[in-house]
Amino acid sequence: MDDLSLRLFKLSNDGFCCAQIMYKLALEDEGSDNPDLIRSAQGLCRGIADTQKTCGVLTGAIGVLGLYGAKGHESDVAKENFTPIIKAFHAWFKAEFGTTKCVTLIGERDFASGDQSFKPICAEIIKKAYVKVYELLQEHGYEYGNRA
Repeated sequence: MDDLSLRLFKLSNDGFCCAQIMYKLALEDEGSDNPDLIRSAQGLCRGIADTQKTCGVLTGAIGVLGLYGAKGHESDVAKENFTPIIKAFHAWFKAEFGTTKCVTLIGERDFASGDQSFKPICAEIIKKAYVKVYELLQEHGYEYGNRA
């Protein structure tokens, strides 16, 4: 098992969901922590509020890209390349997986039932999305893991 797979396994076993894992990976890679951000991401999981609509990996990854290029203070403006980056990620995601919908990606689920059989599917999506986020940031002049 590679390092990323081990990290995903641990985060999943610790009870983090897809969108949270995208943020946790990014924060860990820069040596920081932000429990408030991680808590807020839980609402994006399992297709936003467990509705199986827009995939939490997609929303989490776009959020990670926002950590690098989006507006963060009153006096800030989003970086010029922010919108093209998130549009590129969204287009890649849809082309790579054929959909942006959680239900289509993992099948209809009753999350309250305790069924965890969807997790390996999500892990593969997270791995590919994580690599794509890294690639897009590099292509647009960002240093992944260093937002300073």
